[in-house]
Amino acid sequence: MSRAVRLAFLGVGWIGRHRMEKLLAAGAEAIAIADPSPDNLAGALRLAPDAVPCGDLDALLDRQPDGVVIATPSALHARQAIAALDRGVPVFCQKPLGRDAREVEAVLAAARRADRCIGVDLSYRFTAAMQAIKALLDAGELGSVYGVDLVFHNAYGPDKPWFYDPAQSGGGCLMDLGVHLLDLALWALDFPAVRSVSGHVMAAGRPLPDRSSGVEDYALAELVLAGGAVVRLACSWRLPAGQDAVIAAEFYGTGGGAAMRNVDGSFHDFAASRFRGTAVEPLAAPPDDWGGRAAVAWMKGLARRGYDAEADRHADVALLMDRIYEAAAPSIRSAIDTAA
Repeated sequence: MSRAVRLAFLGVGWIGRHRMEKLLAAGAEAIAIADPSPDNLAGALRLAPDAVPCGDLDALLDRQPDGVVIATPSALHARQAIAALDRGVPVFCQKPLGRDAREVEAVLAAARRADRCIGVDLSYRFTAAMQAIKALLDAGELGSVYGVDLVFHNAYGPDKPWFYDPAQSGGGCLMDLGVHLLDLALWALDFPAVRSVSGHVMAAGRPLPDRSSGVEDYALAELVLAGGAVVRLACSWRLPAGQDAVIAAEFYGTGGGAAMRNVDGSFHDFAASRFRGTAVEPLAAPPDDWGGRAAVAWMKGLARRGYDAEADRHADVALLMDRIYEAAAPSIRSAIDTAA
């Protein structure tokens, strides 16, 4: 029997500990853990009492793990991922992989140089609901897709101060939530070319003056794909939505429609349905323990592959994020000039 995959964990707050728990359940061994918070570290060591607590990433890498799982603030992702890859250690990282396309490209270049696997926790792909919709799309069951509606409204917003500092986060709700939506749409449609992009970003009900002055809590975008399909995206923090969250990915084609939607305002429970005119056919429903599947899939791939060219798609999403922010800038200036 082959030995367990030996993993190091950098950042073990709520999301980091959750991914650790799922990886351990899938057969991984946690050999080293680092986190500046004593409480976070203590909580992780309760899950993996034999792991060695380390002071920093270098100390983690000195333990020679088979891979490192990064769940730290966004500004650190690219630098930490590159440091691990430069020492030949595969990486699984929380999203976003970088704050902009330049950072993401630098990480991917490091992964190519090292010929190591790079994974990103874009976990909504792995829900049973989206897997069912992806199967329909791949089979051509929806015909020619002409419309996609994407929504992610979080009625609370993040509870960590760094999310609200653009230097640390790279952006607000679009960077935090919109990246999931963009990835879902592009992945589901096999990453079509994007012909045009428009966008709007706001903070506290007003246009955000520029990307460096603060972070948006409301964002809209519209993409026109090469084949003419239109993708509409809306995301927010602290929107008065009447429930904890509104999350949906809806696909409409000449052969019918399909949608993934959260259930009763849940952040975790999703249902998928297929639409034929006014008829609804259930495709998937809770319960579905999907949260750790992206990490487990990365771990299972470590033994059989180095760099996977599919990782290049992370650059496509990052470039599109940059294009939305850039497209929002003229509308921001116009709105401010009008208000003045």
